[in-house]
Amino acid sequence: MQFEVWAPLTGRVALRLDGAAYGMTPDPERPGWWVAEAPAADGSRYGFELGGGQDGPGGGPPGGGQDGPAGGPPAPVRPDPRGRRLPDGPDGLSAVVDLAALSPGEPAPSPRVPLQDAVLYELHIGTFTPEGTFDAAAARLGHLTSLGVTHVELMPVCSFPGRHGWGYDGVAPWSVHEPYGGPAGLARFVETAHAAGLGVVLDVVHNHLGPSGNHLPAFGPYFTDTHHTPWGAAVNLDAPGSDEVRAYLLGSALAWLRDYRIDGLRLDAVHALADGRALTFLEELATAVDELAAESDRPLFLIAESDQCDPRTTTPRGAGGLGLHAQWNDDFHHALHCALTGESQAYYADFAEAPLGALAKTMTRAFFHDGTWSSFRGRHHGRPVNRGRTPAHRFLGYTQTHDQIGNRALGDRLAASLSPGLLACAATVALTGPFVPMLFMGEEWGAGTPWQYFTDHPDPELAEAVRSGRRREFAEHGWKAEEIPDPQDPATRDRSRLDWTEPDKEPHARLLDWYRTLIGLRRTHSDLRDPDLAALRIAHDEERRWLTFRRGDVRVVVNLSAEPVTVALGRNGVRVLAAWLPVDGPDPDGRLHVPAESAVVLGP
Repeated sequence: MQFEVWAPLTGRVALRLDGAAYGMTPDPERPGWWVAEAPAADGSRYGFELGGGQDGPGGGPPGGGQDGPAGGPPAPVRPDPRGRRLPDGPDGLSAVVDLAALSPGEPAPSPRVPLQDAVLYELHIGTFTPEGTFDAAAARLGHLTSLGVTHVELMPVCSFPGRHGWGYDGVAPWSVHEPYGGPAGLARFVETAHAAGLGVVLDVVHNHLGPSGNHLPAFGPYFTDTHHTPWGAAVNLDAPGSDEVRAYLLGSALAWLRDYRIDGLRLDAVHALADGRALTFLEELATAVDELAAESDRPLFLIAESDQCDPRTTTPRGAGGLGLHAQWNDDFHHALHCALTGESQAYYADFAEAPLGALAKTMTRAFFHDGTWSSFRGRHHGRPVNRGRTPAHRFLGYTQTHDQIGNRALGDRLAASLSPGLLACAATVALTGPFVPMLFMGEEWGAGTPWQYFTDHPDPELAEAVRSGRRREFAEHGWKAEEIPDPQDPATRDRSRLDWTEPDKEPHARLLDWYRTLIGLRRTHSDLRDPDLAALRIAHDEERRWLTFRRGDVRVVVNLSAEPVTVALGRNGVRVLAAWLPVDGPDPDGRLHVPAESAVVLGP
């Protein structure tokens, strides 16, 4: 078996494999690469020992400190940057993975649902079930198929220190977190999902690596001080050595799609990618994914998280954009959140001034901040969306996400403060609105469990820094330190696990049935999947707190008020398709009487 590693900063590399040492030789055709042949099998443990400075001989015997004199302490054996499995965590050895063994039989076909027809479901493997594993999550996929979603969006599954965490502190972008089930567990999950008709989207992080267990700097210039980010030195996308760093990240992304047959990737915080090259990494990635989709005859896609409110993110490359296929729309979330809760702190301030007006703008123009003043940023922000060439399925719409819940002080969901009726109204806007809907696990039954920020850092100093930093952050907003859950306390993670006894109880069961009804309407009524933003007609009353919009022949009326309202729809012959509370159809004059905190969907 051939082993290879990019390590341009050292003059000697040795392969340590199952207790034996093998000298590696420079690859004459690839500067900085080292290669070796050695016998290995699935599960063989291996790593690389980097020794000597750049002036040392190539391919010499192992031993010696990395920069120290001969006879000094032995150099550490580091895991393979491209290793697929880390059985003992990020600081342990890598294990060989036989990719062919991951799918021994004929794989189930990938679902061919385009984004325009999709309903996504964001899921965290570690808290979706009590067991917190791929296999346990796979056993619950029947719930999602009966709900009507089309794709599961997994939060990051790369290896990170400790057992529990959100996944955004991953340090090995090619590997799969062992406590979840490792590569074999992920492969089984994808196969089970595909067999059930569900696509799988994976959240990947390219803008930083976690603060502990990151061995990449020892191998090469994976990071650069040319740019600085909230996490320190930036991932090197444009400084010397960046060609190989880009290839490393690109290869990782394609490996998820090719080797695990995942159907799409969600790209974390692409606005934090510091990249000054003419051909950006995101364009390069989008091109490669489109080529793989054509080659494999599978509908693959990339979904960006970006706070730039920039339509160029999803504008086709031929028209001067980056060519990603969709992006999260936080502006839609913020407007809807303010309309539901009345909150006005921090970035909600601009939306809270007239929340239904803000919601109407986002539903017809995608971004609220499209060049407007942002008081939170202290400047103008965003760029208008060209509705004539930008379909609505370039954007995802949602009422809750892991960020919008977990980054709150107590990780409280909407269900903690809103009535079932208002939760039903929120679901109605998201699931009948113009954007590709995405749910966060448990919202479909109004889960009573919070989703809090939790970590499991083995390093006690880092653990304390995270704990005190989070409490200090919320102290600035008036919270007492003892009120903020300790991220390192196992109870914080335990509280965040879904309670699977809830869906069969009231009021959860009724809300769950409403979600199923709305998703079913979206599937059976093509007007609810119309990509034309300009075709949506909307009206609202800020004071009386109602909103109505029309999508083709489908009318939607939402009353957020604690009082009944009467909304004039005109004489159009519509009937009630679904209602949260019992309502009669419009009267002869076209007026609809809507109960408090309720929603109605009408059609011809």
